[in-house]
Amino acid sequence: MKTLRNILVLSFLSLLLFGIAYPLAMTAVGQAIAPNAADGKPIYRNDQLVGFENIGQNFKSSQYFWGRPSAVDYDASSTGGSNYGPTNPEFLALVQHRIDTLMAYHPSIKKSEIPVELVTASGSGLDPHISNEAALLQVNRIAKQRNLSKEELKNLVDEHTEGALFGIAGPENYVNVLKLNLSLDELEKNSKK
Repeated sequence: MKTLRNILVLSFLSLLLFGIAYPLAMTAVGQAIAPNAADGKPIYRNDQLVGFENIGQNFKSSQYFWGRPSAVDYDASSTGGSNYGPTNPEFLALVQHRIDTLMAYHPSIKKSEIPVELVTASGSGLDPHISNEAALLQVNRIAKQRNLSKEELKNLVDEHTEGALFGIAGPENYVNVLKLNLSLDELEKNSKK
């Protein structure tokens, strides 16, 4: 009986310590160090929430830069990949459909020039970034759609290109699609003045 009591007490204390106290302490430390990071880094325009810096969005219009596809339709409450293997017929058909769509909107490119992140979803399904190369590939389409110069758009992409954290951690030369598209709207608005 004494052993059972010790097991129950230890289980209860472990639950309190590791299930409640530790997560609350880490959340408090995270909020103190980087208050917006735990919230997905919300982005506001004119006091309205337009999205989150750390969560990808679906830009379908040909007037915007397209981000990485999502296996979960950009739903932050159900993150995850498709779990299809590279030889799965459904996966191959989906990737081919994405390639065909890109080539229809960008007739001057070759299939081999398409960056992989424009046709495959990330493991979380929420990746908000694409490579600089993937953004530059879309410049001709957007320039035509918005009647902007290719040079202006290339400069905009370069301004939004970020590097690896401390030069060592994470991808190099990547672009946050939401931030880029918000700046694209501003660029078009300013060019019409």
